[in-house]
Amino acid sequence: MPILGIIASAISGNLNSYESIATTTVGSGGTSSITFSSIPATYTHLQIRMLARDNRSSGASNLNVQFNSDSGSNYTGHNLQGNGAAASVGFEGASQTSIPIMRISTTNIGANIFAGGILDILDYANTNKYKTTRALSGFDDNGVSGGQIYFMSGVWMNTSSAISSMTITPVTTPIQQYSSFALYGIKG
Repeated sequence: MPILGIIASAISGNLNSYESIATTTVGSGGTSSITFSSIPATYTHLQIRMLARDNRSSGASNLNVQFNSDSGSNYTGHNLQGNGAAASVGFEGASQTSIPIMRISTTNIGANIFAGGILDILDYANTNKYKTTRALSGFDDNGVSGGQIYFMSGVWMNTSSAISSMTITPVTTPIQQYSSFALYGIKG
């Protein structure tokens, strides 16, 4: 089975360098957050593969991430987005309390339309530099209201800690049932 993802395109040689760490699927009633904890510091990078939607009644929404329960103003992020008709860029601002990582579909987009996304967390265990994220996400709704694609990047401004946990939350409403999140460790 081929490995998909942003980092995979740069890997040569042994493609068995991805190891599954944890997977979760949202149950009935949805959830207000997804947490991965006790992440070992034995990999070079981390990757999360996501299928998600929330029950917001208008527009699309974002998922955000915080590391190691840090809710301080220690994050920043950027995005590039397109919808087939126009493109735009955005700066989330310095001193944010989380990083946007995925554009997700909502109930107004259409029934059973989930967004797909891949988040790479680079050098997550390195305590000599800030932790960098990059994510690609989007969805297609078969022309109902226009699909969207997002490229997001961010920084957790912390050099004292390896990432050992992360919490993913939606901007407003709960993540819906059947949304799925898989965390992988990348060896090299």
